[in-house]
Amino acid sequence: MTAPLRLGTRRSQLALTQSQHVADAIAAASGRAVELVHITTEGDRSAAAITQLGGTGVFVSALRDALRAGTVDLAVHSYKDLPTAEEPDLVIAAVPPREDPRDALVARDRLTLGELPAGATVGTGAPRRVAQLRALGLGLEVVPIRGNVDTRMGKVTSGELDAVVLARAGLARLGRLDAVTEVLDPLQVLPAPAQGALAVECRSDDDVTRSLLAALDDAGARACVVAERTVLATLEAGCSAPVAAHAEVGEAEDGGDEVYLRASVTAIDGSDAVRGSTSGPAADAARLGRELAAELLDRGAAALMAASR
Repeated sequence: MTAPLRLGTRRSQLALTQSQHVADAIAAASGRAVELVHITTEGDRSAAAITQLGGTGVFVSALRDALRAGTVDLAVHSYKDLPTAEEPDLVIAAVPPREDPRDALVARDRLTLGELPAGATVGTGAPRRVAQLRALGLGLEVVPIRGNVDTRMGKVTSGELDAVVLARAGLARLGRLDAVTEVLDPLQVLPAPAQGALAVECRSDDDVTRSLLAALDDAGARACVVAERTVLATLEAGCSAPVAAHAEVGEAEDGGDEVYLRASVTAIDGSDAVRGSTSGPAADAARLGRELAAELLDRGAAALMAASR
């Protein structure tokens, strides 16, 4: 009898839900049993802000250590948590179909962002959201918060905050979309690179697991994530920088897949921003990301990122 695949996952409710979704997909596609192995990461142990913990990678390194040690066969990450640098001994073997990447507002009295009064307190842990919310000029007081989805939403129901902004994808996976009072238009608040996408990672030399995971890969989701994360990598920015990127796949005139990519860098106080867009064949997703990031750098993105550190 073939031993179950061991899937490394964080212990949070969202991480466990995402990992179980992947485990079920593997079982459905291959018939192979999968068991979840709970792993505690540095980001889970600390209540400090992500920027204080060192930003990118605080939810990832322990999972990767377990992969390298052979105690797990694969790991599931929220793709936006991954550092942009590639790990030569590990590979993202699958990017499953992506959830809606937009941000969502959970506010008291079912208010929308535009209905919140000046001075209303809005909680978020992401510098990208802080910067973009301030740039809207609505007079909101943006408050830094940490914690899982229920902890964050609890700050609204308790009256501690007027609203919080969360990734819609996490709420969808947890079955909590009923709490959403507004899904934010990307023209107002552009999502984080790879938001809503999962990365299923295994060892590069594990051909059996790589083959099993290939069935889960969604070409459109992968192209979008490659474009968005190439913007981030070219800007040399981590997940704690006020960088946003959002790609969509549509049909080109020749009938092929075309990527439509937008990106922005916003001053942390909301006083300035650079934005740009481009499009091209899905096969050129990385090139599109590099070229758009270069355009943003030419227009002053580096100074905006430096001022946010």
